[in-house]
Amino acid sequence: MLRKIVVPIIACIVFLGFWELLVWANDWPNYVMASPSDLPASYIRFWDLFLVMGWQTLWRTVLGLMLAIVVGVAIGMIMGFSRTMRDALYPLLVGFNAIPKATVVPIVALMFVGAHDFNTVLIAFMISFFPIAVSVSIGLSTLEPEYRDILRSLGASQATIFWKIALPKTLPEFFGALKVAVTLAFIGTNLMEIVSPHGRGLGALFDSGKTNSDYPLMFAVLIALAFLGIVLYYVVVVLEKIFAGWAERQPT
Repeated sequence: MLRKIVVPIIACIVFLGFWELLVWANDWPNYVMASPSDLPASYIRFWDLFLVMGWQTLWRTVLGLMLAIVVGVAIGMIMGFSRTMRDALYPLLVGFNAIPKATVVPIVALMFVGAHDFNTVLIAFMISFFPIAVSVSIGLSTLEPEYRDILRSLGASQATIFWKIALPKTLPEFFGALKVAVTLAFIGTNLMEIVSPHGRGLGALFDSGKTNSDYPLMFAVLIALAFLGIVLYYVVVVLEKIFAGWAERQPT
């Protein structure tokens, strides 16, 4: 347990040290590449903005991710239990996911002008539900038919088969996709926060730093976003250990 805490911390320290050394070795000014030592001043100066806007980014991202889970699981179940629906929906999902979401953000921002919270949650949802839907679909469609046949011969209903066999079978794939969806949701949130004229959150703070040529602030926002992403990722890891810890395989 201690190793899982210490090793990532050491890795982060090494990364920051390499970043600092790279800036120093190339003699880059902070308007080209801010170094880690330039960032504490920005956190101290704008600490209240980081708290307020960090919270705004976090709750919108979490809400968009929760919607992605609900819709993604529902679509995945439909495709997993019905070959016809899988053949019908897969091309649509793949085509939708292939569209760069950066091109969708301005359209959504114009369609719902002034509804910044709704726009941000919507983009976070749109960019993160695809891997969840696909993982659930694959998990259910690859369920061994003999398990279903045995339970059906014992008089089990479709709901019982789902809760006893299908759901546990799908959980490892679901949590694997959820780890990917966490980072995608943050991307969607910040795209909208930067593009929207009514943007709030860390994305808007980043855009403010860009407008004022405050490069240390911009890099400080990026590190804050990375920190929030790591926190949310490890929340998913904890949930995975609780609900699907049986599927974990320790590397040799």
